[in-house]
Amino acid sequence: MKKLFLLALMACLMVPMTAFAAAEKVSIQGDHGKLAAVIQRPDGKNSYSMVMLMHGFTSNKEDTIITHMADGLEKNGIASIRFDFNGHGESEGRFQDMTVPNEIEDAKKVYNYVKALPGVTSVSMAGHSQGGVVTSMTAGELGTDKVKAIVLLAPAAVLREDAIRGAAYGVKCNPLDPPEYVEIFGGYKIGRNYIKTAFSLPIYETAAGYQGYACMIHGTGDQLVPYTYSERYAHLYPNSELHLLPGYDHNFSQNVTTATDIAVNYLNKQLK
Repeated sequence: MKKLFLLALMACLMVPMTAFAAAEKVSIQGDHGKLAAVIQRPDGKNSYSMVMLMHGFTSNKEDTIITHMADGLEKNGIASIRFDFNGHGESEGRFQDMTVPNEIEDAKKVYNYVKALPGVTSVSMAGHSQGGVVTSMTAGELGTDKVKAIVLLAPAAVLREDAIRGAAYGVKCNPLDPPEYVEIFGGYKIGRNYIKTAFSLPIYETAAGYQGYACMIHGTGDQLVPYTYSERYAHLYPNSELHLLPGYDHNFSQNVTTATDIAVNYLNKQLK
């Protein structure tokens, strides 16, 4: 019996392992302090495509949408970096000082960091909600030659119209003379600069600077950001796909993997 057990154990050890490579925690200098980030690389590869994953407003790098994409990309031999924007998660900075423009600066610093890593052959981007807006605008500022592909999941381009209406995440304020801060859900405080910069944010105008491969994924049941904002992005990008998920909400809570599988499959197609 002991001999049979040892033979079985040896047989198990001879089976090729498919576990993920260890994730690497790194710190990157951002616009408002150090950014906490996690890099996942495909095991056994010396060169690979890299995808930057950007979370939404009040979220962080451990959001289910973000981690599902990171794991899915790694299974397909694609590396990723997910990070907390300033004032979010484990990154430095006050949430009250966060704005879309300084999140774009954070993203560009992360881009420069991963672009310089040995083995990285291209950089793509994917973002959810406000992270989708940051993805589109960062790609637009960097240009088509520097970004291989982008994926926008429920991109919150409505944030400019919300600011113009003086509707700061359900709290009314005067957008022409906003207070020092507006307290919203969960005790979060958005600062005056967030509202002032959102009021005139050139979202689509800046995003148009990128004309490469693009994929938009949006739920038709999204009551925070209507799916028509993704339709507008689709008109902006000639090399794009638009996936509308019937009845899905802003966070794709009906089945997150439905949205993340579309994102991963799209990136795998473009990067392979």
